[in-house]
Amino acid sequence: MGLTSDKVLALAVMAAVGLFVGTVWLWPRLARRGWRAVTGRVGMLLSTQLMLFVAVGLTANQAFGFYASWADLFGQETDQGVVVDHTPERGPLRVVDTRRVPGAASASPPTGGQIQKVDIVGRTTRIATPAFVYLPPEYFQPEFRTRTFPAAVVLTGYPGTAQALVDKLDYPRTAARLAADGRMRPMILVMMRPTVAPPRDTECVDIPQGPQTETFFAKDLPDAVGGHYRVNRKPGGWGIIGDSTGGYCALKIAMHHPGVYAAGAGLSAYYNAPIDPTTGDLFHGDEELRNRANLWWYLKHMPAPDTSLLVSSSKVGESNYKDTLKFIERVKATNLTRISSIILESGGHNFNTWRREIPGTLEWVSERLTGR
Repeated sequence: MGLTSDKVLALAVMAAVGLFVGTVWLWPRLARRGWRAVTGRVGMLLSTQLMLFVAVGLTANQAFGFYASWADLFGQETDQGVVVDHTPERGPLRVVDTRRVPGAASASPPTGGQIQKVDIVGRTTRIATPAFVYLPPEYFQPEFRTRTFPAAVVLTGYPGTAQALVDKLDYPRTAARLAADGRMRPMILVMMRPTVAPPRDTECVDIPQGPQTETFFAKDLPDAVGGHYRVNRKPGGWGIIGDSTGGYCALKIAMHHPGVYAAGAGLSAYYNAPIDPTTGDLFHGDEELRNRANLWWYLKHMPAPDTSLLVSSSKVGESNYKDTLKFIERVKATNLTRISSIILESGGHNFNTWRREIPGTLEWVSERLTGR
């Protein structure tokens, strides 16, 4: 049974409850002196606490999608990362699986759309990573066969899983519902982790002698997707969305590459790349690279990018609230970069908050992108 299986969670909860009841029931027998009784009490307490910890941990993982599998949890994930070589004839994008859109009334792509699991290999960066691509129903309908569609990259936080964007945050289902209601145009979504060299958190930086993550998202990813799908490759055809670390990446990449991304939305984002044990040394003493990763510095010292940005926070529950208000004022002062915001009265740094913000975010992105 998988780490995210409901059966595993149910078994853990049942075991924790069973151990708790067993401890209460057996405690009178163990309330004696002697090493056996003491050992029994210690064993029962430790076992109960351990299972409670496991149950809580599994529940948190189900809610936030920190780890996708047992191998991911124990650092044994080996099917993605930085590629040292690849077969040129394979192509930069390969579809490995297809599935129906969760909640769709039909499994037929022309009426329900489709989700494709793909492997992407960067032509210039040699970064290889999986992704999920949502194709709206219109993509398969004969009357749209010559039409290109706007596209948005959707990024998780760190560590995050791309699967959570489909199952937990409901991006495909939400996009399908909004398009059916006429609230957004049909749009292709490319859903993935910003962690393209796991387990390292690269913060979407081109690391010297390391993963060139920003170049991957700015060049390789649009080229790979545009070479396989009917995506509008002209300026104004691409947007990028992310939450937490993915939100920081979305804002930074849109600001650095406005010719590629006409819109960038950062949900619960921060505004400067952290340095911690998960990131390692991102800049290797390169002051210019460090400054470019700092969005405060970028707004002050670089020409204002011609792009649209969206930021979100909440008055209670988010630690970025004051910084987000300050960021909005900094962007407004540029008189070129456009800024919008979603500010909730309350909401923590979690999936429930982001699910409340995603419909408005998709509508906002859709309004700023073009197809033909």
